[in-house]
Amino acid sequence: MRARPSAADLRAAHGRRLRDLLEPGLAVVFCGINPSLYSAAVGHHFARPGNRFWQALHDARFTDRLLTPAEDRALLRHGCGLTNLVARATASADELSPEELARGARRLAAKVRRVRPRCVAFLGLGAYREAFGQRAARIGPQRETLAGARLWVLPNPSGRTAAYQRADFARLFRELRADVLGG
Repeated sequence: MRARPSAADLRAAHGRRLRDLLEPGLAVVFCGINPSLYSAAVGHHFARPGNRFWQALHDARFTDRLLTPAEDRALLRHGCGLTNLVARATASADELSPEELARGARRLAAKVRRVRPRCVAFLGLGAYREAFGQRAARIGPQRETLAGARLWVLPNPSGRTAAYQRADFARLFRELRADVLGG
């Protein structure tokens, strides 16, 4: 992974996209809201310092060791993929319009139909509610499916999500793992 991006690197990353890490037959596709400027600047998912995604994966035993964002492609070997609801990087998900989120939901459904994972784990309750019109959705497994895949909603692992701590993420990610992979 490149060194910590400069302020100019972050400004230049606005609107950039990250490549999806998807292939057929995955157990879980983790879907973020959209890339941060930091992630877009360095070219790796969930790369911003303070993001708890990689730690939560390891704590839940999705991975046998703590992966770094620069190793995001290795997640495929663990039966997991990565995508985003909206592809373009922004400083904050608040920059995304409701229409953009709804379009992202349709694009996500098309991706899921193509790669057919067992489960999609959406990372961000508020964005999920807005994108899918599910105002009553709660954290955890959903009754609805997405293009035939089971659907989970988990908290956004951004360091800005203060209501959830490391132990909360570990527990929720473990529940997801047990539901999808057993044990």
